Amino acid sequence: MARQRIAVKKIRKVLKLKYESGLSIREIASLTGISKTVVSTYIAGFKQSGTAYADTEELSETELITLFTGDGAQSKNTRYTELLAFFPHYSKELKKTGVTKHLLWEEYRQEHPDGFKYSQFCHHFQCWQEAHDVRMKQTHDPGGEMFVDYTGTRMSYYDRQTGEEHQAEVFAAILGASELTYAEATNSQKKEEFVRSVEHAFQYFGGATEKVVPDNLKSAVTKACKYEPQINPLFDDFSEYYRTVIIPARANHPRDKALVENAVRLLYQRVFAPLRNRRFYSLEELNEAVAELVNKHNRRQMQVLKMSRLELFDEIESDCLKQLPSSPYPMKYFEEHKVAPDYHVILTADKHYYSVPWQLKGKKVRIIYDEKQVAVYHDNIRVVQHHRDRKRGRYTTLDGHMPDHHRFYASWSVEKFENWAASIGEDTDRLIGELLTSRRHPEQAFKSCVGILSLSAKCSDHDLNMACRKAWNWGKISYREVKENLEKILVQNTLNREDKQEYLFPNHKNIRGTAQYS
Repeated sequence: MARQRIAVKKIRKVLKLKYESGLSIREIASLTGISKTVVSTYIAGFKQSGTAYADTEELSETELITLFTGDGAQSKNTRYTELLAFFPHYSKELKKTGVTKHLLWEEYRQEHPDGFKYSQFCHHFQCWQEAHDVRMKQTHDPGGEMFVDYTGTRMSYYDRQTGEEHQAEVFAAILGASELTYAEATNSQKKEEFVRSVEHAFQYFGGATEKVVPDNLKSAVTKACKYEPQINPLFDDFSEYYRTVIIPARANHPRDKALVENAVRLLYQRVFAPLRNRRFYSLEELNEAVAELVNKHNRRQMQVLKMSRLELFDEIESDCLKQLPSSPYPMKYFEEHKVAPDYHVILTADKHYYSVPWQLKGKKVRIIYDEKQVAVYHDNIRVVQHHRDRKRGRYTTLDGHMPDHHRFYASWSVEKFENWAASIGEDTDRLIGELLTSRRHPEQAFKSCVGILSLSAKCSDHDLNMACRKAWNWGKISYREVKENLEKILVQNTLNREDKQEYLFPNHKNIRGTAQYS
């Protein structure tokens, strides 16, 4: 008997089919889906209790259960009554980390050595849970989950000047273990407002949970899937900031979000209904009234556990939440672009261009930005982070992102060329200075300067200075003239070296003279 685990509702149905419809045990078993043996056992147990069927309508769930706890002996009914008194406490204890039914049963047997065995203990406890609808509560670890959703019904506030009515969404969040509840009104269900509402819930509870369980609303889930739902990028980034994970409720599985749906039902009764005839003139005013009634709801004593949600939270869950960051989540926004050939990507919001490493040109990248920073990601790795610049049409470029030849060109300036020429010599410095000042814009002479100064890689500084002096003396200040002068100097240097080779052999008695060949 004790091994059969049947909901109290089904027990009532068995008795109704037997005593009101007069059906046989076989027929009852077929209609209820319960085996014939179990149906027979329950009917026999009810007969043995001596209770009239007409009286069962007035019996509570708990009182009805006591009719099926054994052979009807008074001693066994007494044991059950004693055990029943522990169930509210046990339901609360099971929410604590590491507490199991077996541990509770061992503690029970220490106080009551003649009490029920473990299988009977579990059976009676489950029947009590089903009767009081607390079966799902024990499965949520303290600090483990926060369920979030929006109520289906909206609330209203009015413009004080025009009287225009504004509809407000109502966000609800509930902790899995203690059922502490938070609610607030918002202007919409947009992802930015949704993220802020989740953050406000964390702040209200004083910490973050291990998991956040949303329904499949667009603000949280961009694409619902049984196996791999796609989380909204903003919400996903928010979860990393608060070191929590997002686990959306499965579609068409109401038990996954039973807690928050029950919380919404209670909010309708304890917040919406009391405020139905009040008129509010701002969202802030509405939220003050909502917060007052939600706090009242959290302080209200629960019938089964004989304590409030706030008391249960303080006892089992407040210390299990994760510590909150020192500052609120910096709201971020997301864009995806293809890197242009000039290794820059545009931030559409500002029409401003930011550089990335030149190797990424043509690749797809993801931009994540907030009020101050612009970060660029490729292959889920951040490749660069820029300070945000809102100047439209302008470029922010880092030297390290350029190819070597681009980096060289980007470094051109009057000062660079003057310093480079001075390091070679006075004649080169004088010619480069004249070249830069001879143009209307110095930039027009930059390529000529690079050409002349680069010749220093092919010769000595003395030779280049000589070539520049000749160009200066002839008044022909150009790259071509300096190059031609240098080539002549280098040729002459070569000839001079060849002439000197004739005198490199010393006089020696073994060297034949011209007389030997006459």
